[in-house]
Amino acid sequence: MSDSDDDMTEPANLRFLRRLVTVLTVVMICGVLVVIGLLVTRLGNRAPDLPDQISLPGGAAARAFTQGDHWYAVVTDQDQILIFDRLTGKITQTVDIISP
Repeated sequence: MSDSDDDMTEPANLRFLRRLVTVLTVVMICGVLVVIGLLVTRLGNRAPDLPDQISLPGGAAARAFTQGDHWYAVVTDQDQILIFDRLTGKITQTVDIISP
């Protein structure tokens, strides 16, 4: 090797490309860490447990049941949908079903 080979400078385009690849690698690593963090925090949340028994007003009997994050609903044999608050267990809304 001669001294002229050691003194050769890196082309500007190659230097820019090397920096661009380094920045892209850092951004991708940060993105993966953010996705993992979101999965851990979102999947770790649990809704409150449902009660063992649900008291329906007026002697109604349940026909169907469904639930959301903060509520659960019971369809009764009296053609009503009773929506309960999941934390307190109290009825928040009653919807009458009108048969066609």
